[in-house]
Amino acid sequence: MKTVKATESAAAGADHHRFMTQAMLEARKAADIREVPVGAVIVFKNRIIARGHNQVELLSDPTAHAEMICLSAAYGYLGEKYLVDCTMYVTLEPCPMCAGALVWSKLGKLVFGAQDEKAGACGSLFNIAAHQSLNHRIEILHGIMELESEALIQSFFKRLREESQPGQSGR
Repeated sequence: MKTVKATESAAAGADHHRFMTQAMLEARKAADIREVPVGAVIVFKNRIIARGHNQVELLSDPTAHAEMICLSAAYGYLGEKYLVDCTMYVTLEPCPMCAGALVWSKLGKLVFGAQDEKAGACGSLFNIAAHQSLNHRIEILHGIMELESEALIQSFFKRLREESQPGQSGR
């Protein structure tokens, strides 16, 4: 399997947009608490069953990525560790840690917004989620609300840089 840029039907595109909008809301929650703005939702039978946003700083836990928090919530909701019939929507391409967790959970499909050229493990830098040597490969679709996802991350880091400049008020 390979990573595919979004080009699905209008109906599928509308569903992808609807669920990615919810992931963006989660990303904004992260930004509001000064976390890197990444958000995720997991969908099962066309219903959101789990939500998550980055909480690395809040929890002082480098594993508290949006995807990991979302996965834990989905396991709890379904009462099982495999998510074969689920789709995760996440605003930024998962890192190696998260991609590995997605493979171990046997996630059915991954849809993400922005690619991460520095740490992406679902097609940009690596492709752990669809690696032929692993026992599970995830169907991957990217580019849903890509510009919005990129803009949110860029504005977050711009704000951090401005706040760290001497003489800035920090607002």
